[in-house]
Amino acid sequence: MAEIQTLKPFINGQYVESKTDRYTDAYNPSTGEVVAKVPCCLPEEVEAAIQAAKAAFPKWSATPAMKRSQVLYKLRDLLVEHMDELTHLVAEENGKAWDEAQGDVLKAKEGTELALSAPSLMMGESLMDTSTGFDTVLYREPLGVFAGVAPFNFPAMIPFGWMAPVCIATGNCMVIKAASPTPRTALRIAALYKEAGLPDGVINVVTCTRNEVNNILEHPDIKGVTFVGTTKVGLHIYSTAAAKGKRVQALCEAKNHALVLDDAPLKRTAAGIVNAAFGCAGERCMALPVIVAQEGIADALAAEIVAQAKRRKVGPAYEKTTELGPVYSAAHKEQVEKRIAGGIEEGATLLLDGRGYKVEGFENGFYIGPTVFDNVKPGMSIGDTEIFGPVLCIKRVKTFEEGLALMNANPFANGSVIFTNNGYYAREFVRRTDGGMVGINVGIPVPVGVFPFSGHKLSFFGSEHCLGKDAYKFYTDSKVVTSRWFDDAEARKASTTTWDGTI
Repeated sequence: MAEIQTLKPFINGQYVESKTDRYTDAYNPSTGEVVAKVPCCLPEEVEAAIQAAKAAFPKWSATPAMKRSQVLYKLRDLLVEHMDELTHLVAEENGKAWDEAQGDVLKAKEGTELALSAPSLMMGESLMDTSTGFDTVLYREPLGVFAGVAPFNFPAMIPFGWMAPVCIATGNCMVIKAASPTPRTALRIAALYKEAGLPDGVINVVTCTRNEVNNILEHPDIKGVTFVGTTKVGLHIYSTAAAKGKRVQALCEAKNHALVLDDAPLKRTAAGIVNAAFGCAGERCMALPVIVAQEGIADALAAEIVAQAKRRKVGPAYEKTTELGPVYSAAHKEQVEKRIAGGIEEGATLLLDGRGYKVEGFENGFYIGPTVFDNVKPGMSIGDTEIFGPVLCIKRVKTFEEGLALMNANPFANGSVIFTNNGYYAREFVRRTDGGMVGINVGIPVPVGVFPFSGHKLSFFGSEHCLGKDAYKFYTDSKVVTSRWFDDAEARKASTTTWDGTI
């Protein structure tokens, strides 16, 4: 058994011993063993992180954008240099299979590369002679200190791909509240920022309870909050912080559906579904937990999905042959298994049962095998609400119109997918689906970082999404400057019009 590590928050450029007497256990989901003690930082320690960021802001925001980008260039190289170390950390603390964990880190690198464009994407606009002799210029400026509230499921990508890079590149500072079950990756990457040359205080990472988070939401020195997690918490964060005049982007739950039409290629479609449903153990908001199958293909599709799912290798996350790792905690494993039992009680047909799955040599790990339900009806909880586990539901419809209506009836609208070879139906689907990120024969339609992660309906609260140009708008404010230089005649005038010549 490995030595249990006591973690320390990263505040003002260094790891600080917490004075708290409250710690939570962080587990290795593959073995079920405790690997770290995570401090519940005291309110004054969270306050110290906010004040460190506030103190760092004037100098960092005055640093030219080109020089800020140079720090991120170095960070990008450090992420590549430490790729295996960070991948192992993600796999060990979260339970993602090796390739998935590496993808988590690669997405952090992608977000960093997006931030390297800060000098150009922060460029404003200008117009000479907006009125005779008047010139107008728009600048984009940083706001101050932002808070990032990160979830457990992507320990690298979300805090250090979606949140920190653009925030910092645009001249702001940040306090990240890392998820207590999976904080080690974030704490390690924070040190790499310092190694890359980031000034102390610009990035800070703490672990704390919801009470301290509530203080952050109302803190006068926090200018904005970015959050990823459940809809219930996201709505609370949005309403609380926005009421205090703060910017908020809250990325929340999903129940993504895919419409499979009769003409879809069977094996390749099933492969895309199996990957999308069971990848990352289903613990991602862009997972594909529901298939809406047209009746002509439904029987064959269900059989092919089950056959492919049975071949998926379940095992410890950091073994490179593993295709499905454990879920992140024992409590979550129990919750998912209860949801499976609930699906049976609701009357859905259980085609493949992943409960009670044991991996030889890792019997105490938090494993759930691939699980497939058929004949899931609207109104069944198993098919309508987020489970966040390796559970796939199949709903059956007669027509394209019936399938589209069923999908759009869902209150969540993160991702939406269609599998078909019919161009007309594909186009109609794109035009009429409620989903903010749409896939045509793509099971996980997450766009690359130059585009926004654009969930809709109860999957998102806020005005600007994360990533893409939206991120630059979220982390900056516009300042419009109108100027005029007087000639001799104008300089001698003793009066002007109501609008001072701007009309």
